[in-house]
Amino acid sequence: MPLKKQYLKSRPEVRVTFEINKQATHNAKKVYLLGEFNDWTPVELEHLKNGKFKTVISLPTDQQPSYQFRYKFCGMDGEETFDNDWNADAYQPNSYGEDNSVVMVSY
Repeated sequence: MPLKKQYLKSRPEVRVTFEINKQATHNAKKVYLLGEFNDWTPVELEHLKNGKFKTVISLPTDQQPSYQFRYKFCGMDGEETFDNDWNADAYQPNSYGEDNSVVMVSY
């Protein structure tokens, strides 16, 4: 599912729904969203009954045109892995030799 975006008319902000399906979570017990929009501080996604994980984040549209982010998966055995959103707007290389997902917030 592509990133769902709801642009607010009352202020320069977009509500972005980050949702990841069960197959993409590597059977994680918990999933976190990390992004430059909150200094890469993990935000736990809600685990839905259908197996998906989801959260909604409000992002300003007047500060920068896009934000980088990644998902952190925590397995039952305590193992942590990171991955991108398969439906991100774009990808940007990071300093670890991998890519970060990108969400575009400008119109």
